[in-house]
Amino acid sequence: MSDQFNKEDYAFFKGEFIPTNQANISVKTHALQYGTGCLGGIRGYWNDKKSQLYLFRLKDHFTRILNSAKILMMKPKYNVDQLIQITIDLVKKNNWKQGIYIRPFLYKSELSMSPRLHNVQDDITIYTLPLDDYLDTNNGLRCRVSSWQRISDNMIPSRAKASGGYINSALAKSEVLIDGYDEAIFLDINQNVSEGSAENIFIIRDGQLITPPISSSILEGITRKTIMEIALKELNLKTVERDINRTELYIADEIFFCGTGVQVAWIKEIDSRVIGNGSIGSFTKKIRDIYFDVVSGNYQGYDSWLTRVYE
Repeated sequence: MSDQFNKEDYAFFKGEFIPTNQANISVKTHALQYGTGCLGGIRGYWNDKKSQLYLFRLKDHFTRILNSAKILMMKPKYNVDQLIQITIDLVKKNNWKQGIYIRPFLYKSELSMSPRLHNVQDDITIYTLPLDDYLDTNNGLRCRVSSWQRISDNMIPSRAKASGGYINSALAKSEVLIDGYDEAIFLDINQNVSEGSAENIFIIRDGQLITPPISSSILEGITRKTIMEIALKELNLKTVERDINRTELYIADEIFFCGTGVQVAWIKEIDSRVIGNGSIGSFTKKIRDIYFDVVSGNYQGYDSWLTRVYE
């Protein structure tokens, strides 16, 4: 990642566009004390040949964050269409001409104590930053199944993308990074494969595309949904959503992560077992290449997923 902010960078904060370095909260803020917030992550892809920045699946992302707000008993001031326009205006104001990441954050902004959700004032902020690869999408990832268990829906719901729940991800991520791996894989409460620390996971086995079900405490990933739709439309391959045991990872033909941050990243090793022949699989490469063409505005048939920033 390059420098996160430049001297002319702006954020949307308390209903206004202000310099990002002025978008600050009090130490008494409820969300800071108790993790009572929910977040989104949106990619923008710069197409140099077309001199255009494409924002990917804005409506889906803001629909999900407003659904997260319902779970956290929030009352957002803006609807989906308003949030889309605010985001476009913010990106234009920052005049980004490169790949970017957009972070909407709904949070309990009241300056009060008591870890509750009801009758607590909330607000929204949105900021942007330059972003290329979050994880290496070219070289295969070395992963390890974490000793930390994925929190279940009846603890801190993954579908809410709640900020407080990310301590679970941080524990697993640091555990494996310190031990020399690239990323963690969670098991759920039933000891089935769930997801990565911030990514959904797919396996290819015997010609089938397989991914854990929503009931495995996974995020209802927008990139996950995108992969499933592209696989069916472009490769005539329907995704099977079912439980995956830990050892099934070891004998899979191909495995890859997907998500807004990671995009599509293939996995070459899990728990010291080489996946397939240790190189990117043919399906993973096809789906990755199509995905990058789609998000960059270079693949016909998916214009409805893209929001053009510049006229």
